[in-house]
Amino acid sequence: MKQIKRIMGIDPWKITSNQIEKEDRRLQESLTSIGNGYMGMRGNFSETYSGDSHQGTYIAGVWFPDKTRVGWWKNGYPEYFGKAINALNFASVRVFIDDKEVDLAASHVTDFNLSLDMEKGILTYTYVAYGVRVTAERFFSIAQQELAVFAFMFESLDGEIHQIRTASIIDANVRNEDSNYDEKFWTVKNLDNTATGSFIVTETIPNPFGVEQFTVAAKQSFAGDFTRVNQETRESSVLDVYEAKLVENAPLTFIKNVLVVTSRDIEPSNLTKVLSNLTLEISKKTYHEFYKEQEIAWKKRWEIADVQIDGSAEAQQGIRFNLFQLFSTYYGEDERLNIGPKGFTGEKYGGATYWDTEAYAVPLYLALSDEKVAKNLLKYRHNQLPQAQHNARQQGLKGALYPMVTFTGVECHNEWEITFEEIHRNGAMAYAIYNYSNYTGDETYLAHEGLEVLIEIARFWADRVHYSKRNDKYMIHGVTGPNEYENNIN
Repeated sequence: MKQIKRIMGIDPWKITSNQIEKEDRRLQESLTSIGNGYMGMRGNFSETYSGDSHQGTYIAGVWFPDKTRVGWWKNGYPEYFGKAINALNFASVRVFIDDKEVDLAASHVTDFNLSLDMEKGILTYTYVAYGVRVTAERFFSIAQQELAVFAFMFESLDGEIHQIRTASIIDANVRNEDSNYDEKFWTVKNLDNTATGSFIVTETIPNPFGVEQFTVAAKQSFAGDFTRVNQETRESSVLDVYEAKLVENAPLTFIKNVLVVTSRDIEPSNLTKVLSNLTLEISKKTYHEFYKEQEIAWKKRWEIADVQIDGSAEAQQGIRFNLFQLFSTYYGEDERLNIGPKGFTGEKYGGATYWDTEAYAVPLYLALSDEKVAKNLLKYRHNQLPQAQHNARQQGLKGALYPMVTFTGVECHNEWEITFEEIHRNGAMAYAIYNYSNYTGDETYLAHEGLEVLIEIARFWADRVHYSKRNDKYMIHGVTGPNEYENNIN
C-alpha cells in the first residue's frame, strides 16, 4: 500500500507544520482555512508566493448562476446551476525588507513555521527573510462578523537597521478555478483612498435568470508602528503603502483591519457610509482587544461542543478539526444561510446547500445549548418550501421536492440520475424535523412550519409511488440511492 505523506503535525488543538509544502501547498491552504460564518478564506499567504497556490476568499450567500450545460435535455432540468464565487482578495500585504520583496516560495525564506490554533480561530506563521523574523497572524472575528484582522510583527535578528515597507492591497481582479465558465464575476463600481484607508465597491455581473446581483464592499484601515507614505487606486484594486525603520531589540507591529459589507444586508447606496461608520468604531479598539474578543467567543463555543478523546492525539485533533470547520462555516446567526460542503476551504461543490445538512449536520447542531442554531436550519427549508413545490412541478408531480443542490431552494444540479432520481433527500427533511422535536422537546416548529413541510413531502411521495399488482406492493421506480453508485433502480 502506498504510504500517505503527512504534511501537518499532530497536536490536540492545532494544525501545524514546520515547512512550506510547495508540492502540496493547496492542501496546506485548505487545511488552514478560517472563517466566521459570514466570510472566510483559504490559508493563503498575505505576502507574495510565486509557487502554485489557489487563492480563495468567499462570502456566505454570495454566488452566481450559470446556464445549465448538458449533452441532451430532459424535461425538468434546472435552467441554471450555481457557484459560490471567489470574492475580493483583501488579505494581500506585500512585504519589502530593504527594498527586497519577500517571496515565500523563494530560497531567501528560512525557519518557517505554521500553526492554526483551533481553540481560538487564529492562524499564525513565522519565517526569517533578509535578517528579519516576520510573524504573521490573522483571524476572522466572530465577535464582529464584518471584520478580518491581519497582524505582522517584524524583529531584527542580525543587529542591522532595516527599512520595512508594506503594500496592502484589496484586489477585485479574481477568478474561480472550479468553474464551467472562464470569466470574471465582478465589476468595480467605486474605489477610493480616504484618510482612514482605501475602499473598493464591486458588483457581480448581470445574469439572465432573475437571480439578484450582489454588491460587496471592503475597506482597509491600519494600526501599529508604521507611517503611511502612499495610496493608489488602480483599475480593479486599491493600495496603501506604509514604512518604518526596524532596529535591534525594538520589534515593529503592522496591523491591517479589513471590513466587508454586502447588499445581502445593506442597500448598495449605503455600503460606503456603513464602512466609514464601522471603521470609526473599530478604531477605538486595539489589536489585543480584538484578539481577546475572538478568544472568548471561541471559548464559549468549545465549552458547549468540545469532544475529548483520550489515548490518540491524532483522533483528538481530527474531531476538533471537523468541529472547527463546521463552526467556522455556520453557527446559526443567519437563517438565509446553510452549510456548504467544503465551507470556506475552496470552490468544490460550489458552496451550495445539500441534503447532507439535514441528514448529518443537524444532529450535531442540536447538541448545542442554543436551539436557535438548529432551528434556523429548519427555517431555511421552510422558507424555501415554494421553491421545493416548483421542483416537484418541474417533474409533473404534486407536493414538494427538496433540491439536491441549491442556493435559493430551486434545484440547480444538472446530472439527471441525481436531479431526478436521488429523491431520498425529501426524507432527510422529515428526519431533521423529527430529530429537532425529539431532542429539544419543542413541538412548536412541528405544529406550524414543520407540518407544512411534512404535508408537502407526503404529497410528493403519494404522487411518485405506484401500486404493482404483480408484486402486490407499492413501489417507487427509477431512483438513485444515497451512495450514488446504483442508478435507475426500483
